[in-house]
Amino acid sequence: MPKTIIVSNRLPVKIKVEKNEFKTRPSEGGLATGLGSIYKKGNNIWLGWPGQPIKKESDKAKITAQLKKDNMAPVFLTQTEIEEFYEGFSNETLWPNFHYFNQFAVYNTGLWKAYQKVNRKFAKEIAKIASPDDTIWIHDYQLLLVPQMVREMFPRISIGFFLHIPFPSFESFRLLPWRRELLLGMLGSDFLGFHTYDDMRHFLSSVNRLAGFGNSNGKMTVNNRIVMADALPMGIDYDKYASEASHPDTLTKEVKFRASLGDVKLVLSIDRLDYSKGIPQRLRAFEMFLERYPEWRDKVSVVMIVVPSRDQVEMYKQLKEEIDLLVGRINGKFSRLAWTPIHYFYRSFELSSLSAFYRMAHVALVTPMRDGMNLVCKEFIASKLDKKGVLILSEMAGASKELSDSILINPNDMEEQVEAIHQALTMPEAEQITRMTSMQESLKRYNIHHWVNLFFDRLGLVKAEQQSLETKLVDKETSQKLLKDYKKASTRLIFLDYDGTLTGFSDNPQHAVPDTELHSIVKLLTANKKNRVVIISGRDRQTLEGWLGRYPVDFITEHGAWLREIGSEWETIAAMDASWKRNIMEVMEGYVNRTPGSFVEEKEFSLVWHYRKVETGLGELRTRELTSHLKYITANMPLNVLEGNKVVEVKNSEINKGRAATLWLEKFPSDFVLAVGDDWTDEDTFKSMPEKAYSIKVGSTYSAAKFNIPSVEDVRKLLKQLGDIG
Repeated sequence: MPKTIIVSNRLPVKIKVEKNEFKTRPSEGGLATGLGSIYKKGNNIWLGWPGQPIKKESDKAKITAQLKKDNMAPVFLTQTEIEEFYEGFSNETLWPNFHYFNQFAVYNTGLWKAYQKVNRKFAKEIAKIASPDDTIWIHDYQLLLVPQMVREMFPRISIGFFLHIPFPSFESFRLLPWRRELLLGMLGSDFLGFHTYDDMRHFLSSVNRLAGFGNSNGKMTVNNRIVMADALPMGIDYDKYASEASHPDTLTKEVKFRASLGDVKLVLSIDRLDYSKGIPQRLRAFEMFLERYPEWRDKVSVVMIVVPSRDQVEMYKQLKEEIDLLVGRINGKFSRLAWTPIHYFYRSFELSSLSAFYRMAHVALVTPMRDGMNLVCKEFIASKLDKKGVLILSEMAGASKELSDSILINPNDMEEQVEAIHQALTMPEAEQITRMTSMQESLKRYNIHHWVNLFFDRLGLVKAEQQSLETKLVDKETSQKLLKDYKKASTRLIFLDYDGTLTGFSDNPQHAVPDTELHSIVKLLTANKKNRVVIISGRDRQTLEGWLGRYPVDFITEHGAWLREIGSEWETIAAMDASWKRNIMEVMEGYVNRTPGSFVEEKEFSLVWHYRKVETGLGELRTRELTSHLKYITANMPLNVLEGNKVVEVKNSEINKGRAATLWLEKFPSDFVLAVGDDWTDEDTFKSMPEKAYSIKVGSTYSAAKFNIPSVEDVRKLLKQLGDIG
């Protein structure tokens, strides 16, 4: 029976040693909560590190058996692996780069090798429990290489990946020496989820510029497999936090905390110790607030909770010292006998205590310098049962895209942060309730369970698309039927595109000359009297005639503008005006001047802007600009603006391959018809084919063709088989 395997760096439980026995304690994380409904069902399983370096094999066996009861499986890591893979490469290389703190990034080959080694270890553990029809969901930046490693072992298995931290812009990501390997690792997935559209966009940009895969609406074709990326902001278990906020234990703690803190308005700050959270900046902003608005002294206090994290690492140790000094300075500067500006806790709290703080807080101050999502702000909103309270949120947090009714600030703008605190403290209750109600409704709808369901829906959609294309692949059975029909036919009509079909693409179109193998294929096919071979291409007639004119073939060139039957003269399909070319040429030449490596190819009835030699990324950017420009100026002209494989072409609208192919179909009715092509211009050919024809698209994108074939090499192999039949 197919199962779902969830894979993350850490398991959703913590292993503790108590009296020589191993005990498990559930994690409080949002991911553990959201995926609990998945991994606890049937034979599903969650695989990850149990949180302790275990040396003894007997202990490993005990832990494995204990975890198995709860549908979990361990990946055991040594102390060295934890230091080099997790604390090293994951948190000293990837974390700062992905959060735009590149001044802190460490580029160490030894750490990279450790990262590869541990990712391979995870992949091998997955392989031990996986079957080809399973679904695997891999999580976060520690395991970026795992999707491709699993794909190599299970080519057709369903793999999803979600990144829980930001994906950086190309300018940041390109600094990583192993950037391409990381991208290819991620692209082993079928579906990749990100918290925000910006993260998805940055990922697609890096894939395009570093791995060479373009995309259409987030879909890429990677090794003849569709891969999709999308933005799916992660929610929280809204009901859990709303329920906790009304629990008797929470209410008891709230009364206790209020008595201790006094009759002041509370500003709540909760973070893990990390430089990406903007904690020192937040403290300085509060200090500036007290200086600018002295009337709020005695009336407002900050409850600052900083959860310990890696404070033995020098960078984090310095951050902790800076926070300690700032808190001490501010309290020393402003404190009075009955009032403390900042109540600072360097420790974690259980959920009931956090919920009490959420209930009490008049303002939540969530101002990270960069954050993938940040669930604290969502937990605060869900806990506000009376709908009173104000959220100040950094626009650099992923949650800001959803929570537009919060007070959004730039965490680098100290003035803005100060004024936001004042606005929040003075906001009328009616406005607070209006804003809070709107945000609560959004969080109720887009909760953690909605996120999980949506992820699996999107992954299922991609797999369905892949499977629909696989059913169209020219497999052994299809190939045998095609060869059989070809063999018994007494008349055959074969339409063959040139670039991308009979031969691969070249940076210079004039260099894509027929090689010895292609000459042999064309010679073999045209030698058979039953065959009528038509080269149907966007190329100009002089070039194609020069390359293949020695053989008895028909030509349809420039997408159908020029036609020539064997032994006849060239003719056009209709009288066409080419006077438009002058103005279009000026526009295209303007883009050539701005885009090194591009050039314009002029044909009799079309103009083509080529950008195959342009820097990756720049070519795509200029293409969008040029296409938009051309469509605007040709809106009322009988012209088509078409994007192809590294080209933008403008041609007369009455010209298309389908119209020309129809003339041949009518004039030369045949028992067997085959059409092979690779791009958008060949779609017209495919659409014009009769019901019994074999239409084949090169590549794995959607097409009007009945079948797909992976590559030029596969096309040649098929044509050789036809030629050998005779």
